[in-house]
Amino acid sequence: MLRIITDFDGPIMDVSERYYQVYQFCLDQVRDPDQPVHRLSKAEFWRLKRAQVPERRIGKISELHDDQAAEFARLRRQTVHTLPYLIYDTLIPGAVAALERLQQLGVELATMTMRRTRELDAALTQYDLGKFFHPDRRYCLSNDYLKTNDIDDKTWLMGKALAEMPPAQETWMIGDTEADILAAKAHAIPVIAVLSGIRNRECLAVHAPDAIVADLNEAVDMVLQKSALVASL
Repeated sequence: MLRIITDFDGPIMDVSERYYQVYQFCLDQVRDPDQPVHRLSKAEFWRLKRAQVPERRIGKISELHDDQAAEFARLRRQTVHTLPYLIYDTLIPGAVAALERLQQLGVELATMTMRRTRELDAALTQYDLGKFFHPDRRYCLSNDYLKTNDIDDKTWLMGKALAEMPPAQETWMIGDTEADILAAKAHAIPVIAVLSGIRNRECLAVHAPDAIVADLNEAVDMVLQKSALVASL
């Protein structure tokens, strides 16, 4: 059996508009009423996010004072994953077609995400994605989980998933961040990074995934080309 574990945000969902809306909200919340700021365009903002520029630095680039930039970063962390802003997420072009192709081929699909249960469920319902991921193949954080950091949390989640799922002859991971890459490497799983998410090529290359491709569709092409099990599908 061939199994593909995919991150949710980045390979499947485009989160750029959500992050940009939260950026603007936080900027307006922390600046003084008459204080001029440099409001980044969405393209400028997303370029900085994908380059892993720290939140405080983004605040400073937007012409917030030091204490405001610190509050901006705190408020962003508090707000960015809340349900009111998840409505801004959209499907990555071609992602559903890629999932349909895998399903038709009989590839087992699992998703692994730093979303909490309520956040994942909301997206699965809104975009009719639950049909691709059986309930026991949805690995996310519980609603009351106390987060540490994405790398440790995703590595733990990967271990939990591999312990709970029946063994597969071949397993691949597809993701868009260093957390996806390092979690897969920690469990000796080949990993493909996609550029449709929140990290640029330079940031991903530092962590040496097995490949870097444009999106989920190209990642699926690569898995099917390289998989020793393709001939039996």
